[in-house]
Formats: sequence, C-alpha cells, structure tokens
Amino acid sequence: MLPEIPKVALLIETSRGYGRAMLRGVMRYARLHGPWRLYLSPGDFAQGLPQMKAWGGSGIIARLETVEVARAIVAAKVPTIVLDVCEKVAKAVPEMKRFSTVCSDSTAASALAAQHLIEQGFRNYAYVGEPDRIWSGLREEGFRKRLNEAGFEPIVYKFRRGAAARRWVEEQSYLVKWLKGLPKPIGLMASNDDRGRQVLEACRAASLIVPLDIAVIGVDNDELLCELSDPPLTSVALNAEAGGYRAAALLNDLMTGKQKRNSLLVEPLHVVERRSTEATAVLDPEVADALQLIHNHASEVINIDDIANALQISRRALEIKFKSSLGRTPHDELQRVRLVRAQKLLLETDYPIPKVAALAGYGSGAYLAQVFNSLVGRTPAQYRRTHRM
Repeated sequence: MLPEIPKVALLIETSRGYGRAMLRGVMRYARLHGPWRLYLSPGDFAQGLPQMKAWGGSGIIARLETVEVARAIVAAKVPTIVLDVCEKVAKAVPEMKRFSTVCSDSTAASALAAQHLIEQGFRNYAYVGEPDRIWSGLREEGFRKRLNEAGFEPIVYKFRRGAAARRWVEEQSYLVKWLKGLPKPIGLMASNDDRGRQVLEACRAASLIVPLDIAVIGVDNDELLCELSDPPLTSVALNAEAGGYRAAALLNDLMTGKQKRNSLLVEPLHVVERRSTEATAVLDPEVADALQLIHNHASEVINIDDIANALQISRRALEIKFKSSLGRTPHDELQRVRLVRAQKLLLETDYPIPKVAALAGYGSGAYLAQVFNSLVGRTPAQYRRTHRM
C-alpha cells in the first residue's frame, strides 16, 4: 500500500515579506522531501482553518492572530508549529504551550539595529513598538540592552489605552506630537517595517526631516514595503526563508514521531541600509565627510590614506577625530562596511568567493577569508552554507 501524502495547513500571511519568505522555505522543503499537499490561508491576516478531520490534515504551521483560530487548532489535535505568538492569544488559549514554536530572534535583531544607529554617531535614541506583541517587547528589551552597554538609554513610545486610540487614524496625531518632543538628532528603531513606515508618515506630518532630524530603522526587510516608503526604510534582514525550511523539517519530524516539541529561532542576517538612516549624526564635519566617502567607495580598492588625502587632512588627525567622535578608527569602519557588503553578496548571490571579494573591496579571496576568520569566526563558504539552506 502506498504511503499517504501529508496534508499541511499553512496559516501564514502572504501580504508581507516575512510571511512570503517563510512560505518559500516551507515550499522548498516540501519539494525536496515531500510531496506535501498544502492548504494556504487567505492572503492577509484573515485566517481560515480547513476542517482538519474531514480534510485529513496531518499538520499545521500558523501565525495565530485570533483566539477562535487558536482554539480550532487546539481542537484539531494534529502536530502544530506556531509563529511569533500574539500575547493576547497566548493568554486566552494556554493549551498553545504544548505546540512547537518558530520565533524571530528579536534580541539579536534589535542589537543589530542599535549597533547600526550607534555607528552613525547618535547620542539620542528612541523605540516605537507594537502593543500586545511578545516579539515587540523582546525587541524593545534587546534595543535597550545594547544601548545601555554603550552608555545610552532609549526613549520608549507609550501607547494610549483603548482600542480606538490604537487605530492609526487616531494614533497618528499622538505619535506626531511625541516625535516633535524628542531631542534631535535621534536614531529611532521601529519594531518592524510596518511600524517604521508609520513613523516615517508621522515624521512627514510633523515636518521632521528624515534622516537629518530622525533616522529610522525597522525589522524584517520587506523589500517592497521598505522601498516604497518615503524615504526608503533601512531594515534588519531576517533569515526567514531558512526559518520556513527548518519549520517544515521540524513539522515533518513531529508528524512522523521522530521528535517532540521544539523551539526554533529565525536569526537576523545584516542591516540593509537605505536612505532613512544614511545621514550621520556626528558633529565633526570632517568625520561625517569621511564616513560618506567610506560608504560610497568601500567597494573600491582604497585605503585610509586615500580618504585622508581626499579630505586634505593627515591620516593621524583623521584617526584622532574618528576615535573621539565614534570610538573606532577609520580602518575599523572601512572593514565593517566591506564586511556587511560581503555578507550580503554571499547570501543573495551565487558568485564565487573571489568575485565576492572583488565586489566588496577586498584585494583577493584569501584576504576576504582572513577577515572573515578574524571577525566572523568562520570562512566565507562556511558562512554561506550556514545561513542558506
């Protein structure tokens, strides 16, 4: 008798980049290790679960948005993995604790966001989150922790009570007033790209210039949403496609009895810098100019003497100014910018290592490998294999 093909319900939104990337990972696993028959929920956050017994469902991967759907999934009594749990749903349906989970590594993502703003030279910081979202609270904590380590304390946006006050049409004027009252210039982290887009809208309404008055960074790197924002939104990219693949592998083990409950983290990859944070907040104009030159020419074979000569300043004077303003050397910044570019190329292209090295500004693949071993603790090829499926 032929084995029965697993039927898996996917209650994951297709309207956002994170959800689409998770689904791509699940699809890739199903193609390689299936076949699976898949049920896909509606495209936005509205959800509908098929009659699992009548359909013959074998498992579920879901982002639970409502108590009703959560209870239906509990009643289905099939292996289930839930994504980034909503606090309200978790409290209302305690039986969800027995499910396996896949969550974004919010602490690590917000640490990357904080580090990016610190490296821009800001002395003031703020955080705008989402109410009733566990991941938003974790991102706030991670953001604060990294800033505290650097000697700073963020100003955190406080939500007004009541459902009506949280609707964007009512909330926008309140957020505008709050943004106007912040010290300037300031680096602001939004809990995700949707929230970042709202912050950018409120900045326009408040006549605040982004990024000169407020630099804004989000999380998820939803490319469509980020590029359509005004200005385009800097964001922390998450390894969501690999997360979807690992979630599908875990579900397969749950359905076949090879493994019991487990938890997975979707790790952040890097910061994708766009115009919303491209201005530096350093007060020294020569350091600000040097930063712009480094960011614009890091992919070329240049050195710090070239930067100093372009600014008509001695290398020693530039290093002293850098250290005083940013706590690091021009060489450190050049290496950091090149490393981020190399990581992006390794993850988003299939270029051989020597070509990655050339495009990132390194003289050779051997030098790129040396830098990776020193700063990342693995070779470029190992980094690519670890973060791609």
